[in-house]
Amino acid sequence: MSVIAPAPQATGGGSAPASPTARSTWRASRVIVLLGLVIVLLAVAGVLLSPQRGPSRHLDPADTSLAGSKALAELLRARGVQVDRVDSVEAAAGKAASGDRLLLITDTTYADEHRLAQIPGDRLIVGDLPGLGVLAPEARTRREPSRVRSRDPLCGLPAATRAGSAYVGGLVLNGPQGAASCYPAGEGYSLVSYRTAAGATTTVVGDGEFMTNLRLPEDGNAALALNLIGTGRPVTWLVRPETPPPLDLPGSEGKSMYDLMPDSVPWAILMACLTVALVAFWRGRRLGPVVIEKLPVVVRAAETVEGRGRLYRARRARQRAADSLRAGTIDRLTPRLGLAQGAGPHELVAALAARIADDPQGIGAALYGPPPADDAGLVALAGYLDSIERQVSEL
Repeated sequence: MSVIAPAPQATGGGSAPASPTARSTWRASRVIVLLGLVIVLLAVAGVLLSPQRGPSRHLDPADTSLAGSKALAELLRARGVQVDRVDSVEAAAGKAASGDRLLLITDTTYADEHRLAQIPGDRLIVGDLPGLGVLAPEARTRREPSRVRSRDPLCGLPAATRAGSAYVGGLVLNGPQGAASCYPAGEGYSLVSYRTAAGATTTVVGDGEFMTNLRLPEDGNAALALNLIGTGRPVTWLVRPETPPPLDLPGSEGKSMYDLMPDSVPWAILMACLTVALVAFWRGRRLGPVVIEKLPVVVRAAETVEGRGRLYRARRARQRAADSLRAGTIDRLTPRLGLAQGAGPHELVAALAARIADDPQGIGAALYGPPPADDAGLVALAGYLDSIERQVSEL
């Protein structure tokens, strides 16, 4: 007796590609692409139609934005103070050579602080600037800054006491012995002023928000700024240059950044690039078409099924044969009954009993019961399972 197991499905000669085509990709993403184009067009139109305005320059005496200090510069000029805007250490040193001047430093991003510290005369340093330790070595700074808000001077410095409360904070400072320390903030002050060994006056303010066009009319901000800067002498106002200088500046020994770089760095970069290229090729390669191997002997599916059935009969593997029949029947009935893959026995039995009006216990025993005791029982089980599939397919 031979038992017929479910035949394997033979693949057809033609196959449809599983990878997405250009047409399917366009259909799936055309809405997103169109929305992106609309957003880009609106952004471009907004830029083209908006009034031309340069970037805001913080504490720049030529900037009229809220962050600039154009209003303060005009107030100083109205009081007869000459305000010269410079953007380099060379220009500041050239102005200092013309006479006694006040050096107002609001930005040192591209400036050499050592050369800047060599310029003689009084200086006013505003904010937590790079190189502050060189420009004002006597002033000690705290690690945690303070909140910028309205503060009372609480000191004896005339420029601060006549101005009253001001919108200061930021960098917390402590001056040397005998320094005038104003506007307490945390464990220090927001303003310190002291005389250096050379006889010049150095004043450091923790934040320059009180000098901006936005904050100048508030509290005593304008009075404090005018008292600190408007001493009657010309003012050299150092700001950030509009065109930054080249970044390949020489090092301390006249060497560039590439000269200081170890010899192994270019090779490491080259190896990293090669590694990234190999990983991209490995992960980005696509599978080619399926290769069909030519077999020396072509065995028909029916002969394979018949041979397996004879092996089951020779080994008296009735349980193995019954499990194969039941598994094939369950796999074919599950989608026909509208059930999801992995449906439980109770769901499948209930759905079958409702479709073919048969005894649920008999259906459950046929699909999930014990193995047949003999060959006749196995044949009967196969016939009953075939009858169930035929009834479901005919409905």
